[in-house]
Amino acid sequence: MTELCEVGGRLYADALRAGRIARADVEPAPCLMDLALLHPDPDDPTWLRPVSPAVALAQRLNPLEREITERRRMSIELADAFEPFMALSAQATVTTHSITVLEGFDRINAALDLATAQCRSEMLTVQPGGRRLEHTLAQALERDQQMTDRGVRIRTLYQHTARHSPETLAYVARFDTGKVEYRTIDELVERLIICDETVAFIPTRDDRQVALELRHPGLVRYLIKVFEFMWTRAVPLSAGAPYEPAPDGLTDIQHSIAKLLVEGHVDEAIARRLGMNVRTCRAHIAKLASVLGSGSRAQLGYLIAQSGILDQEETVK
Repeated sequence: MTELCEVGGRLYADALRAGRIARADVEPAPCLMDLALLHPDPDDPTWLRPVSPAVALAQRLNPLEREITERRRMSIELADAFEPFMALSAQATVTTHSITVLEGFDRINAALDLATAQCRSEMLTVQPGGRRLEHTLAQALERDQQMTDRGVRIRTLYQHTARHSPETLAYVARFDTGKVEYRTIDELVERLIICDETVAFIPTRDDRQVALELRHPGLVRYLIKVFEFMWTRAVPLSAGAPYEPAPDGLTDIQHSIAKLLVEGHVDEAIARRLGMNVRTCRAHIAKLASVLGSGSRAQLGYLIAQSGILDQEETVK
């Protein structure tokens, strides 16, 4: 589309005021003829007469309006053609969004913050490992305090080793036991957070840089059942049972270590699974060896199997 140049606009205005303009005067502005704003004077071809602005505008707008009408028609046809697929896409979106991959601590924490802020009934959490970092507990304290103030119930599972963490014990002491419950168990597989039976979070890598946000009802229900299974077998944090010796002279923790030893796990793997450091794990193994009278690691595994202590553990459970 040819644009009306500055000189052409000035000359067109002069032609409208005078009713005509000399052909020679418009030579510097060929846009006037290109836009059909001037036409030859029938009485004298050396002069040009201006076309009415209303007529000129209509001539320029008509093609645009036809193009707009045609494009509007095409957009309606496209919308009609794709309408059947929109419903299918909406169903697929629901399925896709039921499992969301979260990459990076910032995105994971943002999703957790949103879920906990929207939580209105109960939050279930599984926190493997022993001692937790002080700044991590400080963040959790603020979050959990806001939730309990809203009337949200919180149930948390730790490993038995958390009983030796002053930071964790101080954190737990800050909450009303009527709203928050803590229990410990010997082994926990991985971290888990569930809010209101609608959304769950699980890590997918050991460095916890990637997590899954699960909103599929079936998956969330399954994870709740897993949590309840562990919860019924866990011990209230206020109880001392996991570290009190049983009649055979071994604690609950040492029974768990004995079971893992018989399964063939090395010290590092046992320590990791029970949320303790390797030195503590080896101290418990030494206690096992002392109680059972073992002189070597190989003999210890045999004596554990022959002693019947694992059978006793199964009977108790």
